[in-house]
Amino acid sequence: MQLSLVNALLRPRAHLGLRASRAFSTAPVNFSRRTVPKSCLASEVTSSPLYNSWLYRRCYSVVAQRKPAVPHSLKPQFFSANAFHGAAQASQLPVLAPPAVGRWLLFSSAMVFAVIVVGGVTRLTESGLSITEWKPITGIIPPMNAEDWSVEFEKYKATPEFKLLNHSITLDEFKNIFYMEWGHRVLGRLIGITFVVPLAYFGLRKKLTTSMPIQLTGMALLLGFQGFLGWYMVKSGLEDSIMDMPGAVPRVSQYRLAAHLGTAVVLYAGMLGTGLAAIKDWRYARGGSWSGFSTMNWQNVLSNPVVKRFSRLSKGLSALVFLTALSGAFVAGLDAGLLYNEFPLMGGRLAPPMDELFSSAYAKNADGSDIWWRNIFENPITVQFDHRVLAMTTYLIGDPAVRALLPPFASRSVTAAFAMANVQVLLGLATLLYLVPVPIAAAHQAGSIALLSTMVHLLVSLRRPGLAAQAWRKAGMQTKGLWPVRHITHT
Repeated sequence: MQLSLVNALLRPRAHLGLRASRAFSTAPVNFSRRTVPKSCLASEVTSSPLYNSWLYRRCYSVVAQRKPAVPHSLKPQFFSANAFHGAAQASQLPVLAPPAVGRWLLFSSAMVFAVIVVGGVTRLTESGLSITEWKPITGIIPPMNAEDWSVEFEKYKATPEFKLLNHSITLDEFKNIFYMEWGHRVLGRLIGITFVVPLAYFGLRKKLTTSMPIQLTGMALLLGFQGFLGWYMVKSGLEDSIMDMPGAVPRVSQYRLAAHLGTAVVLYAGMLGTGLAAIKDWRYARGGSWSGFSTMNWQNVLSNPVVKRFSRLSKGLSALVFLTALSGAFVAGLDAGLLYNEFPLMGGRLAPPMDELFSSAYAKNADGSDIWWRNIFENPITVQFDHRVLAMTTYLIGDPAVRALLPPFASRSVTAAFAMANVQVLLGLATLLYLVPVPIAAAHQAGSIALLSTMVHLLVSLRRPGLAAQAWRKAGMQTKGLWPVRHITHT
């Protein structure tokens, strides 16, 4: 009864024409209860002509509009995750990190950039010594009531900074510097969570290329070490021995400050470079252009002697930008920006006198054998002079004349780097001439990281595609136009 009723209902009407009749009358069709409404399989149907007409149209519409099922193996799977045209071929290709990995790394680098800027403001506002303990877990909760604030304030009163500099500070003023340091620490913890958790996820899901697990695990360990290094730096400014030094200013060790900043900059550059490379490799593997070149082969570009020389120069210049930023940490740690607030001269001369640059007062060995390196790292005058020399060398060493031979993306990076170098020079001069105002000095520190960012992008634009991206692109070009054809047979 059910089958005869269905066949009668599904017979095409005359006005649908011969095409519809052939489509449904020449081949028997099997239906399941999931594809046909229950009303079409009912054992009893009312004899009303109106009902029959409505039921006929409904059942015919279901069958006429339903698309035939396609076996999963015949569906194109180009870059759904790490699949290509088929599971057999994809299993022979190396793992290629999806864009989500690159975006996560870029987000992580942006957070590190933010924590570097916040750290700079924390030091400029002299807030870094307001929290006298390091509690990695419970320290995330600030004082919640008046009693908690009183306890923290009493701890701060025992520090050399309070006794020598801030002995008249009020509780409300203490809260301001406390929250500055607390925000810096909480942001650092947040970076650790947002980096380690996605790293574990992508690692377990096998979304990382062969070299990524070691690189990213090293970054995760460096993040943990950075937290310890930050406390090690703060601890140097809380030691009571500062009180015994005549004319001493309570501040953190410039060595530990430079190590703390340098580690953060290395983390930032690593995350940014790895994230950009992952995204560019994905686009290249999908048939996109290399560094903006749609016609020229990357082998031909990178084999050009001029480009090879420029690539080596770019790496050296990037290292010089990093070294200049690191010397800025020594300038900040020694308050060297408050000396010789003029440019380009220093006391009416291009360089201070030698007895000022290499003063015997900084030597601690009896024979004076340490006079050179101690003045370079501990004499504020020498530290500022070194920073000036490094900054001007970085600015003048660039060679924008070779941009015509570079890939489009690399050429844009050169333009951006040169523009950012000009901005950074202006910010440095303003910081020096206006006696280190907090907003300009913080912008100057942020500018150094922005300049390094342009150099990292330049280096990524001049790198060859990863091996995984090359393999996927080669496989895609070999199978281009050979997509499986969908054939559905009626049985």
